[in-house]
Amino acid sequence: MTNSINEVLDTNVIFVTGSNTTESHPVIGAKIRQAVQRGAKLIVAEPRKIDLAKDAEVFIQIKPGTNVALFNGMMHVILEEGLHNKDFIAERTENFEALEKMLKAYTPERAAEICEVDAEDIRRAARLYAQADKASIFYCMGITQHTNGVNNVMSISNLAMLCGQIGRESTGVNPLRGQNNVQGACDMGALPNVYPGYQPVNKPEITEKFEKAWGTGLSEKPGLTVSEIMNAAGHGDIKFLYIMGENPMVSDPDTTHVKHALEHTEFLVVQDIFMTETAQFAHVVLPAAAFAEKDGTFSNTERRVQRVRKAVEPVGHAKPDWKILMELMNHLGYQKMYRHPEEIMEEIASVTPSYGGITYERIDEKGIQWPCPTPDHPGTKFLHKGSFARGKGQFMSLEHKPSAEEVDPDYPLLLTTGRILYHYHTRTMTGKVDGLNRIAPESFIEIHPHTAAGLKIQNGEYVRVSSRRGSIVTKVKVVDTIEKKVVFMPFHYAIGAANMLTNTALDPTCKTPELKVCAVVVEKLSQTELDSLRSYAAAGFIG
Repeated sequence: MTNSINEVLDTNVIFVTGSNTTESHPVIGAKIRQAVQRGAKLIVAEPRKIDLAKDAEVFIQIKPGTNVALFNGMMHVILEEGLHNKDFIAERTENFEALEKMLKAYTPERAAEICEVDAEDIRRAARLYAQADKASIFYCMGITQHTNGVNNVMSISNLAMLCGQIGRESTGVNPLRGQNNVQGACDMGALPNVYPGYQPVNKPEITEKFEKAWGTGLSEKPGLTVSEIMNAAGHGDIKFLYIMGENPMVSDPDTTHVKHALEHTEFLVVQDIFMTETAQFAHVVLPAAAFAEKDGTFSNTERRVQRVRKAVEPVGHAKPDWKILMELMNHLGYQKMYRHPEEIMEEIASVTPSYGGITYERIDEKGIQWPCPTPDHPGTKFLHKGSFARGKGQFMSLEHKPSAEEVDPDYPLLLTTGRILYHYHTRTMTGKVDGLNRIAPESFIEIHPHTAAGLKIQNGEYVRVSSRRGSIVTKVKVVDTIEKKVVFMPFHYAIGAANMLTNTALDPTCKTPELKVCAVVVEKLSQTELDSLRSYAAAGFIG
């Protein structure tokens, strides 16, 4: 996030898109609701009528995968009506003329046709955002998990810069991270092309710096992304795969493809706190300690580095992740020893400029937001004050591109996926809680009443859902919160798994798969299939 969570309370306009915030990030969703109660206006642009839509001044129910067209349509209105921030554009940005030229073609009527919405709603949203004194954008994986995910994010940045809604308190572009400490993992270099602090591996001076710090030779060649690793493993090119705290057999697209990849990996190690669906394929499972069983730090979505303290001893043979990794590297011949995570944090500060001033002592009672380059630096509440990291912000001229899969006669519905309040990610933890399982026990698909009637399907009935990659059986929920051509499934469940259906097509830049859009067909089950299903349910295999 460019800004801090509590800053939303003083925002005049909040724009939520690609995020079911109250269910996926309930703390921040509650803050947004508090801001609305204090007078803030809310814009929501989502394929589903999410709970926050009830509080919205403008709700735009867009077709999945059409965000760039929506943002371009809003910017067209802002320019046409002279609502853009001319001073901010002149002083802090470049390439504005090219953007302005490209946007001429994106009238609200054209954008509305692409997004399958009302052009007047695009105008209302544009005016509301542009005329706000302070406006914030919040988005999540409904923006990023597309073949044009990078363009979606850049288009959001275009909109914020066009209106000068960045670099000030209670404004900004605020991505909500999908898992606990995923921000910290990225900060620490758990990406294929950077060292800690997003320092590029292909810069000789950076490589030399880390070689000196770690006393060993390092490659300047960027590695593979998760999606590329799975593809390579499927072809037998990955001989050894080490998976930590991740469950790709449920979370990754095209489960059949993932299963094939794991089965064709010569040596698979999984390090986790439970025996997950992925761990079932492992040659070795390393039991890891849970959050309450170890000391360390987490970095949350607002860049705040906070202490975590051990409350109980690890169960059985489980060990903290840092200790497992240290013992492994010692066995492999690298003899660096740490006695406590605080020593690791000291090393982090020595090689990572944005963490340079963060110590256990300083975050003993309250976390610090990076960048915090020196021991006397207070941390950074919001980013880009006065200037951007690259100097001037660059406008990007980005055209709408359709999703990798569109509907056709064989697959007439668009499936989009997401989360629900009662389960977390692949249910590795929440799936073991009886109370949560009573509320949300099984996979389901949301279908519009008109679509369900046409298929002669009733609420609560089981159906077959198929894509070009696979087929599953799941339960129907007939709802009026989605459009007739769109269906929705949560991805949490291993049985009736949404990701049996989703598409492995990748964004060409960041290699993120298109988990949020694929074409499917929904079919009524035969009586024989229903009888078999009841038999499986009675035996405890489903439900």
